[in-house]
Amino acid sequence: MSGLLALLDDVAAIAKVAAASVDDVVGQAAKAGSKVAGVVIDDAAVTPKYVTGFEPKRELPIIWKITKGSLFNKLIVLLPALLLLNAFAPWVITPLLMLGGAYLCFEGAEKIFHWLYPHGDAHVEKDMSVGDPLHLEETRVKGAIKTDFILSAEIMTIILSNIEADSFWFEAATLAFAGVAVTVFVYGAVALIVKMDDVGVWLAANGHTGSGRAVGRGLVKGMPKLLTLLTVVGTAAMLWVGGSIIIHGLEVLGMPWLYDEIHHIAVIVADAVAQGSGFVEWLVTALFDGIFGLALGMLLIPVVTRVIAPLFAALGGKEEASH
Repeated sequence: MSGLLALLDDVAAIAKVAAASVDDVVGQAAKAGSKVAGVVIDDAAVTPKYVTGFEPKRELPIIWKITKGSLFNKLIVLLPALLLLNAFAPWVITPLLMLGGAYLCFEGAEKIFHWLYPHGDAHVEKDMSVGDPLHLEETRVKGAIKTDFILSAEIMTIILSNIEADSFWFEAATLAFAGVAVTVFVYGAVALIVKMDDVGVWLAANGHTGSGRAVGRGLVKGMPKLLTLLTVVGTAAMLWVGGSIIIHGLEVLGMPWLYDEIHHIAVIVADAVAQGSGFVEWLVTALFDGIFGLALGMLLIPVVTRVIAPLFAALGGKEEASH
């Protein structure tokens, strides 16, 4: 009997340790995940375009396919690759982060440039010219998963850089949990956004009360505005996060001048405010980070569109030709 009690006591102790470890994983994942807000908002804002033009019954299956592709990107490809890099070549993480930050700056600046100077998108026009619905769905899903891979790489790298772990397995568990949580949040939100207008249509037609039908009509009219707002917020967040990553990366690499100047200005402005100085300091810092991100992104537009994109297109053409 005493042996059984001792065993139960040991099991209870192990359970307490396991529960504490789970709490630590969740806490670390939440802390690290909060750093990727800008990329997550942009991911949620970008994805709905991939289900545009399909029958309502195909929208959720398409989102589910993209979700599975996103989980594969994060857990099967990126997680082991980033853990190996962090274990054997940690000096690569900061340059990778900066590369991802530069991509975010380019994407944000390109969207603003497109708003200011509307122009056709050859990739979109080619996509819309696909006649077969099944082929179009397959093409859209592949395109969405490719875009997700870039955003997921940035998300996972940012999360990894903010995990405070003392063991490889704790780091891996935290990164995996945060990656899954972000994916569920993003594509759950996307599914809700995409289907909300259908809910509005149903309420407008079948609501039992006048207020219910009014809510339905409001949802139908409001969803395009919500998508526009998400795009604006996502673009601003991309520039802010991208600029912040580059500036912080320069500081880590021994070039702290820009980081120190922005921090100095933010502190001066915050000290001049009687209340909310902490928020004002953050806001000023974010504003300068965003301005830097926009300037860098604008500089990158001709480099990407005239040099990098044609180079990748040429390499892709050669590969297709070789097949």
